[in-house]
Amino acid sequence: MHRAHETINLLRRETLDFIPPDLWPLNSPDLNPVDYKIWGIMQDGVYARKITSVDELKQCISDEWNKIDQQLNDSAVKRLAACVSA
Repeated sequence: MHRAHETINLLRRETLDFIPPDLWPLNSPDLNPVDYKIWGIMQDGVYARKITSVDELKQCISDEWNKIDQQLNDSAVKRLAACVSA
């Protein structure tokens, strides 16, 4: 639990738009904003590069996010809209 608290504090300091855990969506693949498919694509791209610093990691994550096909993002928006309608 202590490690999770440290991680959340780090995210609060380093992430401008950090959403606190009490506002995280339920454990549902339909409501998860970073679903398994998008995370898998990003993970593959990030792991393919040799990263030597935190700044490099941040840039790599940003680069990979910008590469994600808009179609994947559109499907996530449709899935969330369907949940709201339901």
